[in-house]
Amino acid sequence: MTVRKNQSALTTDEKRRFVTALMELKRNGRYDEFVTTHNAFIVSDTDDGERTGHRSPSFLPWHRRFLLEFERALQSVDASVALPYWDWTVDRSPRASLWAPDFLGGTGRDRDGRVSDGPFAAASGNWQINVRVDGRTFLRRSLGAGGRQLPTAAEVESVLSMPTYDMAPWNSASDGFRNHLEGWRGVNLHNRVHVWVGGHMATGASPNDPVFWLHHAYIDKLWAEWQRRHPGSGYLPVAGTPNVIDLNETMRPWHDTSPANLLDHTAHYTFDA
Repeated sequence: MTVRKNQSALTTDEKRRFVTALMELKRNGRYDEFVTTHNAFIVSDTDDGERTGHRSPSFLPWHRRFLLEFERALQSVDASVALPYWDWTVDRSPRASLWAPDFLGGTGRDRDGRVSDGPFAAASGNWQINVRVDGRTFLRRSLGAGGRQLPTAAEVESVLSMPTYDMAPWNSASDGFRNHLEGWRGVNLHNRVHVWVGGHMATGASPNDPVFWLHHAYIDKLWAEWQRRHPGSGYLPVAGTPNVIDLNETMRPWHDTSPANLLDHTAHYTFDA
């Protein structure tokens, strides 16, 4: 059984294996396929039309499946690798361990956001950006620029306490747990972290930055915690809802799994805490 660990608890060897597997997926082209998929859904998911990966109830199960597919790709390179998660309520600084040169590298330079240290820096020659939002081919970040702050534990707790998964109009204007976690309403959790990292993470091509996977692994963990706290509050909507994915409706691009199939993460992995 795969165990997803807090990135701060990874051993030196676990970090090395994770980075090596990422590099191999980048080298063989599979990594960029995931970036392309995510970017396509960011573009097509709209409040007033069909929406699957974002701005919709299926934001959480869609990303759970997306992460599962990526984790399996990593494990095809090295079976020992699992996706770590980044608890940004604790590791809140650009000086936190995940930004060290032996793991993800740090922030970008002021002029253009270019990451200059760590294995994903342009100077390493191993991480060219191919799925682009502009002409630049290097990874960009601007950690905490403009005085931005990551969400706090108290803010997370306020969202976890919400008893209803989602509600009409089932988009970025919805109330309920899903939309407050996604970040279009209220204290803004998921979206705020993307913006705090900046650079590629603030675009539809956000998986270009490997921290995407650690961020979403933590979002997935928060969903699992919400499910544990609210066992009587299931996924909504159940049926007959236009433009969004109902409980037993299959999701693009896979067409073989529904939110109902993904409610129990323990069939695939557990968390270390």
